[in-house]
Amino acid sequence: MKKLVLLPFALLIGVVAFAQKPRARDLGVPFEGTPGPWNAITDVKGVEVGYSTLISGSGENKAGKGPVRTGVTALFPRGKARQFSPVYANWYSLNGNGEMTGTTWVTESGFLETPIMITNTNSVGVVRDAVLKWFVETDWYRGEDWWYTYPVVAETYDGFLNDIYGFHVTEAHAREAIAKAASGPLAEGNVGGGTGMMCLGFKGGTGTASRLVRLKDITYTLGVLVQSNFGSRRNLAVAGVPVGMELMDTLNNVFNAPPQSRRQEGDGSIIVIVATDAPLLPHQLKRLAQRVPLGIGLVGGRGSNGSGDIFLAFSTANEDAFNRDANTRVETVSNDQITPLLEATVQAVEEAIINAMVAAETMEGINGNKAHALPHDLLRETLSKYNRLQE
Repeated sequence: MKKLVLLPFALLIGVVAFAQKPRARDLGVPFEGTPGPWNAITDVKGVEVGYSTLISGSGENKAGKGPVRTGVTALFPRGKARQFSPVYANWYSLNGNGEMTGTTWVTESGFLETPIMITNTNSVGVVRDAVLKWFVETDWYRGEDWWYTYPVVAETYDGFLNDIYGFHVTEAHAREAIAKAASGPLAEGNVGGGTGMMCLGFKGGTGTASRLVRLKDITYTLGVLVQSNFGSRRNLAVAGVPVGMELMDTLNNVFNAPPQSRRQEGDGSIIVIVATDAPLLPHQLKRLAQRVPLGIGLVGGRGSNGSGDIFLAFSTANEDAFNRDANTRVETVSNDQITPLLEATVQAVEEAIINAMVAAETMEGINGNKAHALPHDLLRETLSKYNRLQE
């Protein structure tokens, strides 16, 4: 489907373009739970996301020259304008064949003090350095003359499509993602750090979803952002339907084997960021992060040996919780009331992954390697066959 472009209205272009690209629900995929207005992590007030997307070249891989299929994603829990404003956070790893820097201090302190950046495996260092320099230039710590920090930078491997040893991500790209961070609807699929990623045998990438959760008389929002790059096609399940197995024979005649690749089926990783405005403490946020694998399992993830499955959850509530000099009072949801948030996490993760796959477009990268988009028509036919298509 082509994007609608109205040149005189620059701001409207972005919003309309996102709306015109079908998402999983638009194709009739049924999901549990009620999404927020944008069905995105940015439904959580204050959260901003920005991308830098690098796509250039074609043909044979020549290190340092391309082809290039990569990028950077930046996420600010309370937006760039708030500067240094730590949020309660915690993290969890299903399988540790991957990286997310700064997590040791997140666990130890209970706070996330920096934006979250996501890129490819070999660009973690340059992105981390870029964030540190940006902190200095923008006075992130608001006049403090002595500070230390551990930027949170996560990765998944895009070397099947991207000249990953060409080190094409630069500080300028990290800064671009930071500069573009904003609230509102989000582009999905082949964007930002998810540009060169694959998922469950198809093209993957960046995806998002959200849920509204009612606890007693208060409605909270929970949102998820994924950088999805994992799994085997045979395991792909959509709304409980074994789509991967149903399409194996059909697509084997269409999808040629990659000409040059040492990638094993099932290799890859997934980074998941969970945000909520519900007042949760770090130990409760870890409980949310620990539910992420349930959502991944619903779509066919198995936590393979070659996969880095790393998840971080944060809460934007308790804005005054961080204080270097004084005791503070904080609010928290009772553990006896937390189950709907745990369920919302599972639901949003499932939908965000499928959204990433639905939005992603077929991409050819290095040496003719190709990741094919999930065929929308065949997906609908398969769901209909199992009486799971929601019109």
